[in-house]
Amino acid sequence: MRELPAGTVTFLFTDVEGSTKLLHELGAEGYAQALAEHRRAIREAFTRNGGVEVDTQGDAFFIAFPTAPGALAAVAEALERLVAGQIRVRMGVHTGTPFLAEEGYVGADVNRAARIAACGHGGQVLVSAATASLVESASLRDLGEHRLKDLSAPERIFQLGAGEFPPLKSLHQTNLPIPATPFLGRETELEEIVALLVRDDVRLVTLVGPGGTGKTRLGLQAGAAAGDASPGGVWWVPLAPLRDPELVLPAAAQALAATGDLADHIADKRLLLLFDNFEHVAAAAPGVSQLLQRCPRLTVLVTSREPLRLEGEWEYAVDPLRESEAVALFETRARAVRHDFVSNVEVRQICERLDNLPLAIELAAARVKVLSPAALLERLEQRLPLLGGGARDVPERQRTLRATIEWSHELLGEEEQLLFARLAVFRGGSTLEAAEEVCEADFDTLASLVDKSLVRMRDDNRFWMLETIREYAAEQLEASGEGVELHRRHATYFLALAEEAAPHLRGDPKAWLERLDPEHDNLRAALDWLEAAGETQSVLRLVAGLSEFWGVRGHFAEADRRIGRALAAAALPTLHRARALLAGAQFAGSNGDVARERRRAEEALALFTELRDPGGSAQARLALAWVVVSERDWATARDLVERSVEELMELGDHLLALQARRTLAWMHEELGDRDRYRQLTEENLELARAVGHRRIEARTLGALAMLALEDGRVADASALLHESFRIDRDLGNAVFVSVDLCRFAAIALRRGDAATAAQLLARSSALQAEIGWAPESWAVEEYEQILEETRVALDDAEFARAWERGETLDVDEAVALALGDAN
Repeated sequence: MRELPAGTVTFLFTDVEGSTKLLHELGAEGYAQALAEHRRAIREAFTRNGGVEVDTQGDAFFIAFPTAPGALAAVAEALERLVAGQIRVRMGVHTGTPFLAEEGYVGADVNRAARIAACGHGGQVLVSAATASLVESASLRDLGEHRLKDLSAPERIFQLGAGEFPPLKSLHQTNLPIPATPFLGRETELEEIVALLVRDDVRLVTLVGPGGTGKTRLGLQAGAAAGDASPGGVWWVPLAPLRDPELVLPAAAQALAATGDLADHIADKRLLLLFDNFEHVAAAAPGVSQLLQRCPRLTVLVTSREPLRLEGEWEYAVDPLRESEAVALFETRARAVRHDFVSNVEVRQICERLDNLPLAIELAAARVKVLSPAALLERLEQRLPLLGGGARDVPERQRTLRATIEWSHELLGEEEQLLFARLAVFRGGSTLEAAEEVCEADFDTLASLVDKSLVRMRDDNRFWMLETIREYAAEQLEASGEGVELHRRHATYFLALAEEAAPHLRGDPKAWLERLDPEHDNLRAALDWLEAAGETQSVLRLVAGLSEFWGVRGHFAEADRRIGRALAAAALPTLHRARALLAGAQFAGSNGDVARERRRAEEALALFTELRDPGGSAQARLALAWVVVSERDWATARDLVERSVEELMELGDHLLALQARRTLAWMHEELGDRDRYRQLTEENLELARAVGHRRIEARTLGALAMLALEDGRVADASALLHESFRIDRDLGNAVFVSVDLCRFAAIALRRGDAATAAQLLARSSALQAEIGWAPESWAVEEYEQILEETRVALDDAEFARAWERGETLDVDEAVALALGDAN
């Protein structure tokens, strides 16, 4: 073999598509002859253009070229030679600067080239952006950005030539995070796990092992590699920040952007859920079992320190790395911090001393910036025997890992140790701003912890710790004597964030929702600590501040539970209690408990009046009006709302006044004053758009749609309702999405399409059940009237068939059907 090119190298990977099928079609002799012709054509083409054969396995080639133009010239020639043959070859080309070791090329560029090739189809040549930048672009077709199954950052991929092929076999529906470092080793384990995940008779696989063995990384890689078998997507559910088992399935629903019941959202979709770090929420295991029973094509992959012990569970033990893999990992991580690092025999000894545990190796390798392998080994020999003498019933691996973390911690400077411990107060990571405010973090110190692999940084600019490391850091925080103060600062910061966000969530909440969503685990942690610390008034403030967020995001059960606990623990007649009562009335009503809704609204009104808070009194009257509506006392409700509007206008609270005006318009409708109702609704739409209150804009659009339908303007009604739906969907307002679907059913009825109406009503009903919303009386009446008309228009069999079809639709499919865009 000629000498391998060094420096900037262009890699070519080739593979035969459908080789097993071709062998069956041609027979052994025919296939052997075709394969020989294919190999000869490939070898002649790359040799003529300066390529060097690095490796050949079966019918696949790995070739290196000193130049990118030479690689593409070889590809073009090979395609021309193969065009008349029976073998179709896919090829991938990528340029990089790999490390050239004695045994060959090492580095992420090799894996990237192979992954690009694996995305393609027979006869297709895929080219990376790095290669495309070095060649003439006229012959390249831009296929856009794609996520490869090595979980690296998205790669812009080009196709050589103008041929038409199916979509690339890349990851498309996924929220799998992009790791900061490439995946190394574990080829055998990865192959075995993927083989389990693609089997029809395997529904639940649990990767079991102690902290630090790389379960999460292996699970992510396996999930990505199994993506082809999961057309519904591969979805990561990180559980480390959670403490309440009841939040496990809601966390999965959030990952999938499910607006309601997770099982109904998944239905019969073929998808993969990866529950990561399950051990501390093990009580949620029965819920996972029920989810699998209700979703026949769902596969679940779990990482945990212990199995879930569920029927049908396949346990897969994740052991330490093999010796060669451990050494390769150390070398790669070491070169990332010191490009001139040279490996030697001591590296193998270091890995052996660390039991070949991936996390321990990464922590040690981060130190080669200041310590030679010999010095590193000497310190490990001194520290680990002393640090490994923990409890006898703790596995040796766990003692070694803890020792490695402790050793890494002791090598930190005083400021680094202080910040390391303080960062443990966060759940689910933190922004730089939060770290600076809560932990008094210095950016350079934080960056140093990232350099030392003790803190990591996600692609959304959030700093976080592996759970194993965070547990150790939490111990250091409590031992430091700063624990109470840091938790107090953390709770104070997130209480302020919730209270700052609350008024913004009334109008156009999208930006603030996006800010609060990644902090939900920190907000929960703040509530947990404040409850445990007996800070009852702060708990009331926080639940009141979060009520708008919980309402828009559909966290009705969690909100009701949290607010109920807060009110039970703080009976003093304070302004904070009054505000929490107001929020609690809303969620009692959302859960169908009108009696509790009335008690809370009346107590809130009495407290606000006693405390001389006119704005609070106005809001409490509005809440009480909704209770009266449930009792069908429209005149009393109108009087309450009119007074509320007057008070809010006097106070200059135009957003809340607009909400009250929308309710007032509805009161006039129910009292039969249609002209006043229409006038107020049209005025409210103009006001809502003027002040940017998108939620009221959506409500008035929906009301105007129904008025247009009554006037016989069906096309106008459909257009107005579609505009309302777009806003509701954009805001994630699942309650009114379900109302929109019901109203689309009314429009379908008017068009004479009762079957579509039945499907839309089925989807609306299912969505209400998914989000746990018990509709108010007005919504029930509207729904039941449309349902009755639909039943009259269809016989029982037609209705049953349409209803069953509707329950399988997702929301967007239902709306497309309503608009006549469904195929």
